[in-house]
Amino acid sequence: MDLSIVVGVDGSEPSLRATDWASDEAALRGVPLRVVYACLWERYEGAALAKDLGKPSTQALPQEITGAAVRRAQARHPDLKVTADVVFEEPEYALVRESRNASALVVGNRGRSGLAAALLGSVSLTVAAHAHCPVIVLRGSHDNQATPPVHGRVVVGVGEEAEDSAAVRFAYEEARRRGVPLEAVRAWRCPAHETSDHPLLADTPARLHEQHAEETLSAALSDAPADVELHRRTVEGHARRVLVDASHGADLLIVGAKRRAGHLGLQLGRVAHAALHHSACPVAVVPQQA
Repeated sequence: MDLSIVVGVDGSEPSLRATDWASDEAALRGVPLRVVYACLWERYEGAALAKDLGKPSTQALPQEITGAAVRRAQARHPDLKVTADVVFEEPEYALVRESRNASALVVGNRGRSGLAAALLGSVSLTVAAHAHCPVIVLRGSHDNQATPPVHGRVVVGVGEEAEDSAAVRFAYEEARRRGVPLEAVRAWRCPAHETSDHPLLADTPARLHEQHAEETLSAALSDAPADVELHRRTVEGHARRVLVDASHGADLLIVGAKRRAGHLGLQLGRVAHAALHHSACPVAVVPQQA
């Protein structure tokens, strides 16, 4: 049985855009879409009290939120199988649990409770850091659709431990489904203490680091499928800056995140964290067991 694409909704504009993306992704994969609205409000207070206290009606009637999302997805893809559920639980906990039985999970960059100045909502950040499946966080100005592509390119960041990379495998599939090239990017840096003042040796340390980056990239892409157009690129600089720069010309930026058993903190890493906060396009965070 094919696992569904799950989208977390709350009636906000970012979650509506997430619904559009998720329905496109589900249609691309040929799998069902599951719409989930999670909240604690009605469980403890009830819709009547929410109304008395002047809470938004969409918070008091979560079934209306899921119903609107289902209609939106079906209008976009009439043949798509869409189901919905309301869960009376903290959204981050509910969505992480949903990720155990999903092929991917889609969320907006922030929901109703997010401050306008926030770079990324706490729910989206927590879900991306703990989910058991790839999480796509909608960012950027062209992030309301998975197809047709705006830039016609998927970008994946290749880390130091790149062999058998779940992020790279996920990137192959996303590029194949969209019929667009995949650009694999490996950042490298030459520490200042390794530079030489001797004119004949000035470029030697940098060249060694660049060569190592090229070798790492080749190892990561050694099993690239023949039907995916692949572009390899090594770039000098911090990986965080390099990938954020690359996101400006991409439809999807894919990064890996190590999952360490027994670790309770945010399991993202600095590169994925920066991508989620600053990317100009949607970001897919793909868990990788350490």
